[in-house]
Amino acid sequence: MAEPRVAVIACGAIAQLVAAGSARESLPVEVHPLPPLLHNSPQLIAAEVERLADELIATGGVGLRVAVAYADCGTYGALDELCERRRLARLPGLHCYDVFAGAERIEELLAQEPGTYLLTDFLVRSFARTVIQELGLDRHPELREDYFRHYERVVWLVQTTDAQERAELEVLARDAAARIGLPLEVVSTGTAGLDRALVALVRTSQPPHPHT
Repeated sequence: MAEPRVAVIACGAIAQLVAAGSARESLPVEVHPLPPLLHNSPQLIAAEVERLADELIATGGVGLRVAVAYADCGTYGALDELCERRRLARLPGLHCYDVFAGAERIEELLAQEPGTYLLTDFLVRSFARTVIQELGLDRHPELREDYFRHYERVVWLVQTTDAQERAELEVLARDAAARIGLPLEVVSTGTAGLDRALVALVRTSQPPHPHT
């Protein structure tokens, strides 16, 4: 008997990694991304997840399961309230950094230096758009001090294991850190943590409760 299909509503910042990890683990997953810039308005994430969940339920047919490839991601419990109400499983942790590096490692990094600004491969690639432009630093560089005065370092959590891609991203990561005037440190995480979390997510997914 075929495994039940699982529609995974994914943060756009990790959607490609979710698809790749699902393929590596042979998971019966369909990935449905939401815009990564929702992270700049985290109060909207839960509502957008629910909207997309309803669309998937309406068109998915009998037996479709829905899961959520977000951590809390700054929703301050709103996503958990939605997941409990609609019977949706989500990724563990406060943010995707916990998924990639493990919550204990992130706690250690922040304990060593509370003023740590974290980057992932996605954020390194999109830094000019998701940070510089979105914060208006391309137009008003003087705002750098307002946004980053309490940060002391940038830590890049590296997902890629491809040597050429890593070298290309390191150039971008160093440029990103330089643009906000902070030193860069590099921590390799790979994607094993995400892959394990995806397996657990799919195993715990259920047909969702209808909207009420």
